[in-house]
Amino acid sequence: MSFSFFKILRPKTPQEVAKSIKDSLMALDTKTVFEVKTLEKALEEVEKNFVTMRCMLSGDGESEPNMDQVSQLVEELCKEDVVALLIYKLPILGWEARKNLVYCWSILLRHKVDSKYCCVEYIEQHFELLDFLVVCYDNKEVALNCGIMLRECFKFPTLAKYILESPSFELFFKFVELPDFDVASDAFSTFKDLLTKHGKLVAEFLEAHYDEFFDLYDKLLTSSNYVTRRQSLKILSEFLLEAPNIHIMKHYIQEVRHLKVMMTLLRDSSTNIQLSAFHIFKVFVANPNKPRDVKIILAKNQEKLLELLHNLSPAKGDLMFQDSHLLALALFQAQKMSNLRRKRSSSSRKSRLSS
Repeated sequence: MSFSFFKILRPKTPQEVAKSIKDSLMALDTKTVFEVKTLEKALEEVEKNFVTMRCMLSGDGESEPNMDQVSQLVEELCKEDVVALLIYKLPILGWEARKNLVYCWSILLRHKVDSKYCCVEYIEQHFELLDFLVVCYDNKEVALNCGIMLRECFKFPTLAKYILESPSFELFFKFVELPDFDVASDAFSTFKDLLTKHGKLVAEFLEAHYDEFFDLYDKLLTSSNYVTRRQSLKILSEFLLEAPNIHIMKHYIQEVRHLKVMMTLLRDSSTNIQLSAFHIFKVFVANPNKPRDVKIILAKNQEKLLELLHNLSPAKGDLMFQDSHLLALALFQAQKMSNLRRKRSSSSRKSRLSS
């Protein structure tokens, strides 16, 4: 009697896994999408292959991954253009398949083969894949998955640089204000990573695109949406006050339009926004080389600003804020005394002339 039906299945090789993934993704063509039963079967096959990929990349819980197999799989996924399929087919995939893909994505990007990041190099040769992921923020079903994948990509300078200089970058100013709170928050997280992960890179970008960037950014800071104002202000504080951006900050505090935005935010109904705005506003005040128009605005609004600063309520134990608060008040008081002395000196000269 034969018991051949009990034979143990041979584990798939990395090449076979890559081919199975490619074939199952290719099966998700236009015709498949419009045939429900066929689509369901095709999606099940994709999900099964993604589970196999995940086990090969990270182990099955009982044994560690074979790094030689991982390298072979990564190379094969790039060589056979499966990486592009993983991205382009993402909007069609089911929830479980997307979850496994996102899990595998960071492993694929970080894995080195002979000191090279194969998947990163593949994306560098197909930058349009990044544009596709950005545009997917408009698709609520996959927006959060794409956000995670983008943030993994932005850990690599070349990929972050491409999006900064791509027309897709401006889409973030739209996505952070989407009506869906979860999607807008995720877009802010991605936007923040893009502007804070690589200081020197961002500084070079801002120097080259200063006016265009801040024209768009000021609209976020003055948005009617509280979350937009607060999040954009926090991100601005983080990247503007970093060492690589010192030249950008010096440029920023020379402009009256930015001072007016900060003064408006100091009057915001939210204490959190007021406090965040203060940390940028104090740089305008402390600047020893204030332009004439900045001095004029500060002088004209001196009384109101002093009142606002006196009424700010710092968080308990925030000694840094309290010190800065006192510094700003001292500077304003000094400026006020300087103005009084100037007026008295002028009056004295007039008096002597008249006598």
